[in-house]
Amino acid sequence: MSNPLAHTLKPSSLLGFSISKQLQFKRSINNSTVYTRSNSRRRISHYPSLMASLPGAPTTEKDAVSIQNGSTQIEPRPLQVAKRLENFKTTIFTQMSMLAIKHGAINLGQGFPNFDGPEFVKEAAIQAIKDGKNQYARGYGVAEFNDAVAARFRKDTGLVVDPEKEVTVTTGCTEAIAATMLGLINPGDEVIVFAPFYDSYQATLSMAGAKIRSITLRPPDFAVPIDQFRSIISKNTRAVLINTPHNPTGKMFSREELSIIASLCIENDVLVFTDEVYDKLAFEMDHISMASLPGMYERTVTMNSLGKTFSLTGWKIGWAIAPPHLTWGVRQAHSFLTFATSTPMQWAAAVALRAPDSYFEELKRDYLAKKAILVEGLHAVGFKVFPSSGTYFVVVDHTPFGFENDIAFCEHLIKEVGVVAIPTSVFYLNPEDGKNLVRFTFCKDEETLRSAVERMKEKLKRK
Repeated sequence: MSNPLAHTLKPSSLLGFSISKQLQFKRSINNSTVYTRSNSRRRISHYPSLMASLPGAPTTEKDAVSIQNGSTQIEPRPLQVAKRLENFKTTIFTQMSMLAIKHGAINLGQGFPNFDGPEFVKEAAIQAIKDGKNQYARGYGVAEFNDAVAARFRKDTGLVVDPEKEVTVTTGCTEAIAATMLGLINPGDEVIVFAPFYDSYQATLSMAGAKIRSITLRPPDFAVPIDQFRSIISKNTRAVLINTPHNPTGKMFSREELSIIASLCIENDVLVFTDEVYDKLAFEMDHISMASLPGMYERTVTMNSLGKTFSLTGWKIGWAIAPPHLTWGVRQAHSFLTFATSTPMQWAAAVALRAPDSYFEELKRDYLAKKAILVEGLHAVGFKVFPSSGTYFVVVDHTPFGFENDIAFCEHLIKEVGVVAIPTSVFYLNPEDGKNLVRFTFCKDEETLRSAVERMKEKLKRK
């Protein structure tokens, strides 16, 4: 038995809506059940595409063809995508960055710096290219870089890992996440995530066919609801996915929270996948790696990357650290996703990870200054600002300004104020949980942050 609604929910049918109308449409169907061919149930829980608001965005394939050849005679074809991805649209980060360009808005949405990485790392990449290190690397990484990853992990956690058997170099942490999910999760496996969550988690888990169980972290402190976690985890749980410091909230998981999660994972024989890309941007407490807790290394995959710490997000250099019995699955998936990551950038990344402690101390001081500018400014504008202990993100409550939800608020902020934020409802299985929150980033130069604050002070009015 099929649901007629399932046949109407096509990307092309939503592209003509404004962002707010898309949200209303989405909510009107959010409580409906859609049946796949296998009659397995799933909830529609993704925002429709915002691409209709973007400059030059075609609304159908016909429009795309017409733009190229000047003709309007070609019949449109339905968009085609595998069922595992049919509810996933263009990422919110791409959409908001394009809207920033269209409206000349200051982009405090997507988390990429508007300043460059350190010269000593860039020079190392140039030298590697000049030295002819330009062909395929080993699938699991250049030996020099694997060694550097292991050395840094030992310095940070006290754990000694084998760089040849327990370190896998990936194309950014996003690929490490995908390789981990696809290499270690079977269709039907239950995986617990903490919402709000980085959007690739749900997409890659869906590709793997996982059953996702979500636990919501709520303001003001976004603490883990331990009783709820204890009631959900069981022998049927395959893995728990943790991100600390946490994007988008800036929360850092405390030692107490991690210890309780660890004990329950051991008790139920559950794996832990931990995303630690912001480990060097821990401001108010020490970062704790889950793998370093007693009994946890043997069941943990630790994922990280170069981009956030060295302001080189475009290099896409990441890695996964795990014991050999878990590394095997990660490497099997990695082999058929990208096979190998950029060779010269790995050589340069090895230099970066061996940077003196003074580099990381200066990085933290610089970001603390940027954070102060943004947080103080957001308070002055009239937002309710929630604490951020790590990352370069701040989450605020936008409701003092009278908008129905985060999408409507972000539309107004871009078009009428000239500043971009990210609506956080896209980071929840149930968007209603995040409709009052938006995320700003402070990984921008101080002048940009001050300009954004001034725009909001001038044009954003409380209701």
